[in-house]
Amino acid sequence: MTTKKKRTPNAQNDSWVVIAAESAIDRQKHDTDPAFVRLRNPSTDTASLYMLGSGDVQLHEVKVFQDDFHSWFIGQTVQRDGRLLYITPMDPLFLILPYLMKSGKEGKFQPMDQVIMDEDFPACSRLLSCTRSPVSLHHIAEEKEVGSQKFHRYSQERTMDWLKKKVERTVNALRKSNISVGKGVKSTTYVRVKLESDAHEEDYLRYAHGLISDYINEDLSKALLKHLQLPELTSPKETEPPSKKRKLSDMPVEAGEDYTKFNSADFARKPPKKMTAAQKTLAKVDKTGMKTMSSFFSPKVKAEKK
Repeated sequence: MTTKKKRTPNAQNDSWVVIAAESAIDRQKHDTDPAFVRLRNPSTDTASLYMLGSGDVQLHEVKVFQDDFHSWFIGQTVQRDGRLLYITPMDPLFLILPYLMKSGKEGKFQPMDQVIMDEDFPACSRLLSCTRSPVSLHHIAEEKEVGSQKFHRYSQERTMDWLKKKVERTVNALRKSNISVGKGVKSTTYVRVKLESDAHEEDYLRYAHGLISDYINEDLSKALLKHLQLPELTSPKETEPPSKKRKLSDMPVEAGEDYTKFNSADFARKPPKKMTAAQKTLAKVDKTGMKTMSSFFSPKVKAEKK
């Protein structure tokens, strides 16, 4: 799927190469087009790009893979923007949760249309149009119905249980996909260097917890760690050997050997290389009266005045 976005009337159209789920472009039931929107990131509290599918029924997160000096061939043209966008479905509760937690400090039941409000990100109100939003609010909030209207209040207990289920489902997905986790995995290549039996349940829980933490703030991540009954990891500097500590320190690393010995006169020199035929011929030439090359570059001696 490729999308085009016109920046200004006089500017060139930009085409983006996109890998997207079918739910992002399905227009069978809705007439509106998918839309890219700026929303508040629940983890960093800064602006991030998201995509709402047709009719705002499904929220999608947008991830960008970018490498320098890349471009795309699209038809008969070359697109200079070599980025690759990944658009995948996302649970809107992750973005609703920070607003609910903020309103929960008042301890009152409130209608959600008054909770999900943000002057900096007005598109956040569209999160309530997502299909999963109204039917899933009970996972993170207490509900109270008065007449035909529902009121909600943030619940820490329900949120922890909901996040725990997210972690458990992630663990199951990791196991089914045979994704290696734990200390036996090289992070740069994701290759297991130990037996699969070395990966314990705690390794999977910690790995899944890290993935879920990308969608929640730091305080909530720490609370979830306790809820999962996972002890905090000891600082690596306290468990590593002294030699490892020195390499990781901010101080310059001292050399383990005395490299000045290679400057000594008694250091064994390599035998001279054999002379070529041209060098042998040049060596036989009579150099009497000839100046050396260095004499041409030596400073001239100024004549003294008498």
